[in-house]
Amino acid sequence: MCGIFAVYGNGKSASFLAQREKFLECSKKLRHRGPDWNGIYLNEATKSVICHERLSIVDVEHGAQPLQGNGVDNHSDYANIVLSVNGEIYNHLGIKETVLQNRYKFQTESDCEVIIPLYYEYRQLFLNMLDGVFSFFVYDSSSHDFLVARDPIGINPLYYAVNELGEYCFASELKAIREWNKDCEIKNFPPGHYMDKSLGLYQYYKPKWHNFAQLRVEYDLAEPIVLERIRNVFTSAVQKRMMCDVPFGTLLSGGLDSSLVTSVAHRLFKERGNSEWHNNLHTFSIGLKGAPDLKYAKEVADFLGTNHHELNFTEQEGLDAIRDVIYHLETYDVTTIRASTPMFLLSRKIKATGIKMVLSGEGADEILGGYLYFHKAPSESEFHLECISRVKNLHTFDCLRANKSTMAWGLEVRVPFLDKQFLELAVPLKQDLKLKKIEKYCLRKAFEADNYLPESVLWRQKEQFSDGVGYNWIDSLVSQTSKMYSDEDFTSKQQLYSVNPPQSKEALYFREVFDELFSNCENTVTYWVPNTKWEGVNADPSGRAQAVHDNSF
Repeated sequence: MCGIFAVYGNGKSASFLAQREKFLECSKKLRHRGPDWNGIYLNEATKSVICHERLSIVDVEHGAQPLQGNGVDNHSDYANIVLSVNGEIYNHLGIKETVLQNRYKFQTESDCEVIIPLYYEYRQLFLNMLDGVFSFFVYDSSSHDFLVARDPIGINPLYYAVNELGEYCFASELKAIREWNKDCEIKNFPPGHYMDKSLGLYQYYKPKWHNFAQLRVEYDLAEPIVLERIRNVFTSAVQKRMMCDVPFGTLLSGGLDSSLVTSVAHRLFKERGNSEWHNNLHTFSIGLKGAPDLKYAKEVADFLGTNHHELNFTEQEGLDAIRDVIYHLETYDVTTIRASTPMFLLSRKIKATGIKMVLSGEGADEILGGYLYFHKAPSESEFHLECISRVKNLHTFDCLRANKSTMAWGLEVRVPFLDKQFLELAVPLKQDLKLKKIEKYCLRKAFEADNYLPESVLWRQKEQFSDGVGYNWIDSLVSQTSKMYSDEDFTSKQQLYSVNPPQSKEALYFREVFDELFSNCENTVTYWVPNTKWEGVNADPSGRAQAVHDNSF
């Protein structure tokens, strides 16, 4: 993945050539996302600029961007098309063979280049053909038309803004747009949407599971059939995300989701033979000394025989990193910051080993109702509506955390559970397949045979990431931030916020740091909290706050 920055100007725009240095500075704010190379396309005549900060994962030698269409070996009009992509297109080979059928001669082995001929032939109609994760900006200088789009779930970040001249700016992170313009309102570009020359936002991804009224909850499928499908589709989702030309590994927390990702990836790695980079899968975990996650992660690593790397951090190291975490994550959400800090620290260590890509387990809890508070769902319809809502909002929480925590150090994360085919299969499943005394029952049962995981991990209760790395981590955050404000200060400062007022001293501290770094961007953030409308659900996002949590540690 990479960092993209683009400005779409108009007749009121000042000289773009004169602003070249400014545009480069904006792009430089994203260099942590793409430390391997950078490029710029600037068209003074049409007032357009596209900048790209590259993290090279596929076609390391030839995949530099912005990528201009091949007008030499193809129709000359292709030379007018310029592309910048933050993402991976997993089905690019299939698209070349079945959709394009050799009508375009490719200049690179980059998976992203397929977007150029697809855009030329189909304009926005090709978006649902893509199987991957992406935020991209493609521009046609002959018509001054463009297409900007974000993947269906919002796994990759994208923001946009309009200035007083009516110029549009698109970027992977807030900080690049703030460098461009200090005063404009910045908005989240919604997942599954696109924008073109008409400057409207249009939804292209409209699966049946988006709308509960249209959702066919699959009561008619026998459990063995469902379990076989889960196993096959998830294995395929992991396999396609192993597409890379660089060293890779997995994030292994010792929880169910990351452990299954690791187990399946390890099997596929062994089946296809050693890579040119290493002969065994590398796994990585982090926690305070004695953390629950470290114990189970090591158990999984030993069971599978991976090359395992364990990082201990201290409460103080976590506290010291908070400001950097907020800068990179661009959020003030308490849950996200709590969980992101260990991931942020671990990502730096992973990059130091030479690994450039990791697989991770985000998304399963939202799809399958895996959070502990789901035990309190008052009805099956409420259970399903909550799953759908959580998946639709992943781009503001877990996807944001996973992407920005890792990309802060130029490390790419890929998330198999958020595969489109897996979503279409798993979201509609009936509640008692998802929650049968224990969370994510069908996922556990699907991989019970064939020795995928130790039983102690396969049937381990949910631990939210900020808990699993060591309970003292959250306790230290709460304790440290409570000393920063008197009760009177907290009450008076809380009243200053009309948007998402902080509900604790911890939240207030995060908000003040965020506002200092990203003024007037509060509308880009929302708070993650359990569904407190359900009886017996505690508002504290820590899993320990829910009565069903096992306090045996």
